[in-house]
Amino acid sequence: MGIFKWFRGKKNLDSARPVPRHIAVIMDGNGRWAKKRGMPRPAGHAVGAETFRTIATYCKDIGVQYFTVYAFSTENWKRPAEEVNALMDLFRKYLTEAAETMAQRGVAVRVLGDLSPLPGDIRKQIAEVDEIADSLGENAATASLCINYGGRDEIKNAVRAIVDEVQKGKLLPENIAEDTISAHLYTAHMPDPDLIIRPSGEIRTSNFLLWQSAYSEYYFTDVLWPDFSTTDMDKAIDEFNRRTRRFGGV
Repeated sequence: MGIFKWFRGKKNLDSARPVPRHIAVIMDGNGRWAKKRGMPRPAGHAVGAETFRTIATYCKDIGVQYFTVYAFSTENWKRPAEEVNALMDLFRKYLTEAAETMAQRGVAVRVLGDLSPLPGDIRKQIAEVDEIADSLGENAATASLCINYGGRDEIKNAVRAIVDEVQKGKLLPENIAEDTISAHLYTAHMPDPDLIIRPSGEIRTSNFLLWQSAYSEYYFTDVLWPDFSTTDMDKAIDEFNRRTRRFGGV
């Protein structure tokens, strides 16, 4: 089975319905899903991985160009070693499947975050996947995994990069604009998210896409991520379409 499943002929694919260009998801609730069933937390992550495959494919099929998920935060290293190792194994599986299917499916898989602490073999896989994604071009549908990602850490690293350019005389301080900061973020190659979904009943941003979410619409649901379905995605998109985005205007 590849990293993407297909929904040909699915009844709720409505080509006339507007969809956000960029949807982001905080994949939350895997551990609680497993606990409710008397299972170890890694089992919840495995089921959550299948949900990611399903939802990523569905988003592509209905016309969402960018789908970004919060897979592993900078704080998640504090979790038990067994759980962290299980997540790393899932990432290895994702990346292996991505390398095998990206070109055929025309979907670019990206990994966003501070990759330096990741195991060497995973960093090597990411480099291979990046090369394939680059070959697909900027108009390809993109599924991004945020791994060892933190919004504040991302902004900190962007500031450091900008300071370095100023010190080297490549950039004048008075020329630093919002676009300058955006260009130094991990998401520089994509637009800001239109819709951010947080399942599991929690109502907070959890350090996810802090800069990019300035004018994103948020959608919160009590559904745990492993139970999140294409119907739940439809509900989120329908709610998004009912809102009026003013971007500070009237």
